This record gives sequence, structure tokens and C-alpha cells, in this order.
Amino acid sequence: MERLFRTHRIRQSRSCDPVWTLTTPDPGGLAGPEKVIVPGVWETHPALRRYRGRGVFEQEIVCGGNVLFRFGGVSFRARVFLDGAPLTEHYGAYTAFEALAPGLAPGRHRLRVEADNRFGEDSALHIPNDYYAYGGISRPVTVEELADAYIDRCRVTTRRGADGWMAEAEISVRNLSEKPAAGTLSMTIAGARRETSVILRGMETGAFTLSVPCGEVEPWSPDHPALYFAEAVLSVGGKPADDWIDRIGFREIRTEGKRLLLNGEPLLLRGFNRHEEYGGFGLAAPPQAMMQDIQLMRAMGANCVRTCHYPNDPRFLDLCDETGMLVWEESHARGLSEEQMRHPLFRAQVKRCTEEMVRQHGSHPCILIWGCLNECADDTEYGAACYREVLSQIRELDPSRPVTAALLERPGGLVYGDMDVVSVNLYPQWYRSDSVREALRRKIREIDENGGAGKPLIVSEIGAGAIYGYHDPLGEAKWSEERQAAILAEQIGAVLREPNVCGIFLWQFADVRVDESWFMSRPRTYNNKGVVDEFRRPKLAYRTVRALFGGQKEKDLSGQADE
Repeated sequence: MERLFRTHRIRQSRSCDPVWTLTTPDPGGLAGPEKVIVPGVWETHPALRRYRGRGVFEQEIVCGGNVLFRFGGVSFRARVFLDGAPLTEHYGAYTAFEALAPGLAPGRHRLRVEADNRFGEDSALHIPNDYYAYGGISRPVTVEELADAYIDRCRVTTRRGADGWMAEAEISVRNLSEKPAAGTLSMTIAGARRETSVILRGMETGAFTLSVPCGEVEPWSPDHPALYFAEAVLSVGGKPADDWIDRIGFREIRTEGKRLLLNGEPLLLRGFNRHEEYGGFGLAAPPQAMMQDIQLMRAMGANCVRTCHYPNDPRFLDLCDETGMLVWEESHARGLSEEQMRHPLFRAQVKRCTEEMVRQHGSHPCILIWGCLNECADDTEYGAACYREVLSQIRELDPSRPVTAALLERPGGLVYGDMDVVSVNLYPQWYRSDSVREALRRKIREIDENGGAGKPLIVSEIGAGAIYGYHDPLGEAKWSEERQAAILAEQIGAVLREPNVCGIFLWQFADVRVDESWFMSRPRTYNNKGVVDEFRRPKLAYRTVRALFGGQKEKDLSGQADE
């Protein structure tokens, strides 16, 4: 998938041309084929604003040999064909997948991608929800030409030992040939290099681990996001055959009592929940818009962001690596009842998304914590069993980070003791009139009495809504910018004064479109709880958050800082 830095020097890799031909075979679609830009979502087309159906994307590509097509994300079902022959299928909008065409004759070939965003019985995770299930090829597509033996996957984690920092590289190597392949595999990080022998039978995939001692390198932190390139090289028959380049940072994350520690230092998280959506682009925002979001959040004093409620574009994570923005990334599943969790495909689909998230994004130093199953049925025995299953899966895939799940504030939670960090979503003063302090203290008592005592606690959602431009001079009407600012001031102040809490994530950074079935409780068919609107225009709450989070003060035209 496309990243914000060069990921190969040996392997031939390029982005697909951005212009594709789109046809829509279902009712309510286009009258005929049209040219569109990929990545993109079809809802940005004037005729497809509410289109829910299939979209067929086609493009001619010149390539040959062992050709690998990488798709950063297709929303939300995908079927891939080359020259009319099926290559692969994938479910899930928010993780990458690939389609391999080995031994392809050099020349022009027709790549066809069928995207489908219809809800249906085969979809347990993508349902009508409090965010929109877009359609299209929403993340970049790359074309790679491979040697017979190539690096299939690589992930690097770091730890600090008595002799300095150590990097652990987990590398998968695949042999496409029926003949055996023999050679070496090396990993170079911060000037240190380690190498191992590789012997693969025909059509075999092997897993290798390289431990690279890197000594006293600069650690990664929000204030000093030091990054290093990790470069794996596969040589076969004494000649370089393939490579894999990633960027890493040296840092350790752990919990100690009620504290969350980064490189041994306690963290106080001040951040936002952010959906991957921008008014003009839907789910497929360009890197410029991603960077603007980070800059706006940092200007308000935020040091972290939660990727609600699905894995984010790796390019956004690259920018968080660069800027020192901490990330809580979570796999896809939001607000499912026990009945919905009993869907026959639920467990398989959520576990596949979780595995793809951790394996694909595990090298990013910005990712502080893994999350799963936002606001699902943690208060039932069956739901709790699902939570434990996914939490255990994440720990097995990546023991280097703590795991959590954002739970509804309702009483009766059964999984507080199963998480490394307890997280709860609270909305006092918005959905109820009780005081923030009392709501928080009541929840802490329940958590402590039901297995969560002594663990770090995060308020994973808290907030209030406002429609951009709607003002009430008295500041009393809900949905006014004044009322939102007043509620957020009370909420943030109370949480930051609570010594048992190590983090707060405001709901939410920006307004986002929701499924039309939510229109009765979501004016404009948007979740309007952002401190900026969908086009990033600040509401009055922007200054309130900036003052309480300790953000930068803006300059007016006279050069004087605002008050």
C-alpha cells in the first residue's frame, strides 16, 4: 500500500494511475460509465450521494511477471479480477489486502474491482450505524512486480534492555516457484545489521525472526518523535531479490498501577475521537487533510487521537509517527447488541479485521494502545466471552502494547478485569443532567468493585453536540455552540481534576455523516458533536478545549495573542 516514504529500492513498485472508469449496475446509479479518481468514494459524485449498491472500477495496466496488486481499502466488499479471471475477494473497508497474479505475460492487462456497500446477511460489522458506510476504492492501489522469492510481510517491535535498545523483526518470506530457494535475509536498523539463512521448499512460506541490537539510539516520544528506517533485504543465489523498508521508533509502553507509562514516564492523555472522514472527500481524505486534522488537534493541546471505530489509513499513522501524536487504534465493531454479536459471521469478521490491523500497523511507534468492540454487549455473558476472545487475540499478536475497549457507562460490565486499561464512555450534561463529577465517581466505584481496581482508567468518550453556526445568546439551548462549549468546559475540567483518570478523549474532533436511519436523533443526518464541523470550521468549543488542554494561542491580524 502507498505510504508517505519509499518502501522499496529493489522491488519494482508503483501507484496505479488515479483515473479509473466506474459503472454502477444497481438502481439509483449512474446512467453510464464515468471517469473517477481513485482513491475516492462514489458518494462525492453528485449522482451517487446516497447510492448503496455495487460499483465496478476498471483500468488498463501494463505489467508482467509475478504481479501483486495491493489495495489499501475497498468499502466494504471487494472482488478483484484480471483479464476477466477472479483473483481474490475481501470483506472490510479499513484494512489492506492483496491480489497476486503469478507468471503474468508482459503487456496490457485489464484490472477490474467490484466494490459493494450494500448491507446484507453476509455483513456482521457493516450495518446502519452512527457513521456512514461509504462505497468505493477509498485508499491507494499499488502494482508490484516480484521475484520468485519475496518478502511477504515484516513487522518490527522495540524494547529496552540492559545494553540499550533492541529491535525484533518478524519477517515472512514466500517462494512462488516450484523450485527450492536458498539465500540470506538481513535487517538493518540504525546502522546495526543482522542476517540469517533462508531455505524454502517450492511454493513454501517461511517465518523468520531477527533480533537487532541498536544500542543507545534516540527514543521516540511526543516531544521528540525520532524515527529510523528498518530495511530488510532478501538475497537469493548471492544476488538481492527483494526488500522491505519501514519506519520505526524506539519506545516502550506499559502499565504500572493506575498509570500508563511511555519510556518509563507517566502519560496524561488529552485527545480526540476522530472518524476518518472529511466533508469534501468522505472516507478518502488526502494526506493534506489528514495533516490539517493533526495540526488542529495539536493546536488545541491534544497529544493523542483515537481511531474510532476502525483501523485508519497508514498514511495518517505515518503522519502521527512524524508529529509525535499518540494513537489508540481499534478494530472495527461499534455498538452491537448481543443479538448482533450472535450473527454467525461476527466472530470471524471481527477477528480477521483485528489480525489485519495488528499485522499491518504494528510497526508504527505512534500506536500506544489497541482497542476493540466499542460499546458492544459487555454486560452479557456471551458478549463478555467475545470481548475476552478478541482481547486475547490482540495480546497474542502483539504483547508489546496494552489492550482496552471503550465501554458504555451503563452498569453491569463484565470485562473490567480482562483489560490492561479500563475505558468508559460518559455523557453527563448531554444525555442526562447529573453532574460530571458524580457520574465519574459512580462509574469508578462500579469498576473498582467489579475487577477493574488498580488499573489505568481512560474516559474514552465524553462530549456534547452543536450545529455549526447555530447560536443562542443565552447559551441555554442544546445544539447551540454556546451550550456545547459550556458543557465541554464542565466535562473536561471535572475529568482532568480526577486523580484516578489518566486520559480523556473528547467525542469528537469533527462532525461526521451518519446512516440515514439515524436522522431522528442526528440533525442534518450528521453526528454533530465535533468541535469543528465536517469542513474543519471551528465552533466556539474549539477555544474552550484549547484553554483547558493547554493549546497554542492564535494570533489576530494585529499580531496580539487572543484572550
